[in-house]
Amino acid sequence: MEDLKKAIMDFATSSKKSKFYFKDMEKAVQETIPDAKSREIKKAATALINEEKLIYFSTGSSTMYGLKGRGQTEDH
Repeated sequence: MEDLKKAIMDFATSSKKSKFYFKDMEKAVQETIPDAKSREIKKAATALINEEKLIYFSTGSSTMYGLKGRGQTEDH
């Protein structure tokens, strides 16, 4: 689980975009950890949200993830 969380945070911090879809995050994590399953990645992402390192961003039709404090995802 910690390896997955680290891979997600590495992707989130190195991503040029402030918000990203789960599929993009999943693809990046699976490049680092090839045997990672979607469900495990989702659980790790949820854990990071609970730890307030990542946040959800709803576009209305889909949910995206974002790195907390990056981009226009926070109330100013």
